[in-house]
Amino acid sequence: MGPLTRRPAGAGLRVVLVSRLFPPEPGAAAFRLGALVRALARRDHDVRVITTRPPSHLRGGGPTPPGVRVSRWPVLRDRGGNVRGYVQYASFDVPAFVRLLVAERPDVVVVEPPPTTGVVVRVVCALRRVPYVYYAGDVSTTAAAGIGAAAPVVAVLRRVERWVLRGATSVLAVSAGVASDIRDIAGDVPTTVVGTGVDTDIFTPRQVAARQVASRQTFVYAGTMSELQGAEVFVRAFAQICGSHPGVDLVMYGQGAEREQIEQVATQLAPGRVHLRGVVSGDEVAEALSGAVAGLASLHPRRGYDFAFPTKMFAVTACGCRVIYAGPGPGRAMVEDNALGWACDWDSDAVAEAMRSALATPGSAQETARIAAWTQENASQATVAASAADTVVTAAARRGTR
Repeated sequence: MGPLTRRPAGAGLRVVLVSRLFPPEPGAAAFRLGALVRALARRDHDVRVITTRPPSHLRGGGPTPPGVRVSRWPVLRDRGGNVRGYVQYASFDVPAFVRLLVAERPDVVVVEPPPTTGVVVRVVCALRRVPYVYYAGDVSTTAAAGIGAAAPVVAVLRRVERWVLRGATSVLAVSAGVASDIRDIAGDVPTTVVGTGVDTDIFTPRQVAARQVASRQTFVYAGTMSELQGAEVFVRAFAQICGSHPGVDLVMYGQGAEREQIEQVATQLAPGRVHLRGVVSGDEVAEALSGAVAGLASLHPRRGYDFAFPTKMFAVTACGCRVIYAGPGPGRAMVEDNALGWACDWDSDAVAEAMRSALATPGSAQETARIAAWTQENASQATVAASAADTVVTAAARRGTR
């Protein structure tokens, strides 16, 4: 894990990305950062990624693009395999401080939340006089307040996040809502809204011949199961319909703070019919979505994130699968305006009705192609990554810290 080879004059930039999440781990942040790295590498920039060693069942992912070096380090994970929590964050942040400090001096650093990692990057970049870009997939202060964290905790987190945001040469925001939250916390920091999307190379309709056709129909949820998503609503809705549809199952991929609670509710209300498969590769999720009756996405209302687009919704539609979206925000209008499936309140009765409708009106090959094409045109991560890469390159031209 030595320094990068010294570049000849006129070569591209040297970029370092610091993130606890990176492919082959699945998830919106990992896919988003993987796309950014590929976009930078295609422009002949040298990219080094400082990240974690993934769980054993996810190791050996796809090839690393030319010009990219991925430096992985063991990290503590919770029982669900996530790097989530103060101890887990510290197990990444402390080694990352040293790794970034001794790395050959970059032209620019890109850092992903949490703010604790941002603190590490701001300190090292100040010492080395290197600009950094903060890639805000969310706002941690808003999320903490939304899940009911204690007021003193939220206050401290707000101060830390403000300090990190104000030190950045540029901030990337995945939505206008995130950008608005950033301004509320940090004031007039230079923020670029790059949007959000999905890796349409991974999430794409899979041919029936490429998979075994399941003997049972499925609804598929793939993503984080935290307080902000409220995915339990799908289990309670499914319990209302599973008795009258004995050939249908609910399959859920992912982890999160509410996973154990979801498992308990599933055992009580729909024993043997809800299958929690944990964290798997994007390819496996794409296979499952390609054969599903509908994919599921949700956003718990009144948790401070009503403005958000659940990225998992784009993974569903990229596979040509119809989506059932439960919750508030712009995602609801997007589903309705573009005929991508069903949008309803975050309510088990409303979701159950949408599930019945999906079962009663099977999708066609033409609909699969139309939905996938819409996603390719409107939510491809390649477009998002190109915009993000533009901002990173511009930030590198501004030497020093703010």
